[in-house]
Amino acid sequence: MRIPQGALLRSRVVDDAADVLRSVLEEGLTGYVVFEPQDALLLGETTRGVVTFEDGIPVLAYDTENERGGRDGLEGFAVTGPNRVAIHAVDLDDLADAHDVDEFRVPPGAPARILAGDERLAERTTEAAPASRREEGRDQSSVEAFLSDADAIEAIRSEAREEARARASEWGLDDVLVDDDTDST
Repeated sequence: MRIPQGALLRSRVVDDAADVLRSVLEEGLTGYVVFEPQDALLLGETTRGVVTFEDGIPVLAYDTENERGGRDGLEGFAVTGPNRVAIHAVDLDDLADAHDVDEFRVPPGAPARILAGDERLAERTTEAAPASRREEGRDQSSVEAFLSDADAIEAIRSEAREEARARASEWGLDDVLVDDDTDST
């Protein structure tokens, strides 16, 4: 993946990635931000993460050290503590090729969740995203995830049937229990 050199807007050390993500969203940046954890600098490591933006909305992420993109890339450079950040502006047309790499794309709220642990900023970013991107990688609630897992639901039903049979037998109600699995014609 190649991201073109952009015009450096500012470079600084920040304690909280949320501050950077919030300012990029408010400014409507089209370009990218390079995150470089300070502990990596002190230890002589080359850990860097790049997040690209279109009108302030994150599009893709890439971890340069581990050469991973997308959500895995974000997790590669999500560290607590200060980061040196460099914010670059780039013409949208120059980012088109990079933004076409699906394996590096991230849902709009993912950087706020993963890099900053800021759920409110993640929701705000997702709401500001174009309608076509709002559903990208939408995290399912635990209830939605459970309800969409037919195997888990069937396992619970099966377990409940077995427990009902055992209790019916304990209480001497075997002749009253109707089994859905048998044909009662």
